[in-house]
Amino acid sequence: METALFSPSSLFGDASDSSSDEEINDGVNHNFVERNHQFPGMELIIREFSFHQFNANLLWPGTFAFAEWLVQHRAWIEGKHIIELGSGTGALAIFLKKMFQIDITTSDYNDQEIEDNISYNCMINGITPALPHVKHTWGDDFSNVNPIWNLVIASDILLYVKQYPNLIKTISFLLKSYQPKENMLAPHNEQDDVLPDPAFLMSWRRRIGKDDEALFFKGCEEAGLQAKHLGSRVYCIVSRN
Repeated sequence: METALFSPSSLFGDASDSSSDEEINDGVNHNFVERNHQFPGMELIIREFSFHQFNANLLWPGTFAFAEWLVQHRAWIEGKHIIELGSGTGALAIFLKKMFQIDITTSDYNDQEIEDNISYNCMINGITPALPHVKHTWGDDFSNVNPIWNLVIASDILLYVKQYPNLIKTISFLLKSYQPKENMLAPHNEQDDVLPDPAFLMSWRRRIGKDDEALFFKGCEEAGLQAKHLGSRVYCIVSRN
């Protein structure tokens, strides 16, 4: 996977006013920084990597925009069993858990540091035990061969163009292999005809080229997936099968 080098400070300006390095033993650990982030209706403390080779340190703008959109469309996610792809710090999942007390699982690249950091962020924001987490590298076999999540979400995950085929493979598996359990059926609501079950909701604010954007949606179409723009750069993707 290619590495894109970005600094969190380039997104949020001077972090010195709202962050502090985590102290470990009698020294300062410069591998992490804690920041206060404002989400709709609440503030979260999120520990971020100072640098991570797969950008699991960053809260992209799409995280906050997607959070606002999901609050406005809460009827579409309440009662759902959700997995987030590319959770990074876990901030969006933690927000949704605190706001709606929904069933949500985080997932990201197969990396123990990512899982440990999400667990830490759950703890400092009052979520105990930590949210369930799945280590999954896009394109690899999924650990759960009978996925029970009827809603997959993600924000700003289209940065790595060369990973599109692997990302689409993972999305296809989750949508086409969905196996609900009798005691985990989502309640019916008037929005079911708008948000099929299962579905993938994706939002992004990171700028990517139109050719790259077209490449992703063409790959989805070739994989038997259908995408619909819901506005505010939020897309719903479902299986045509």
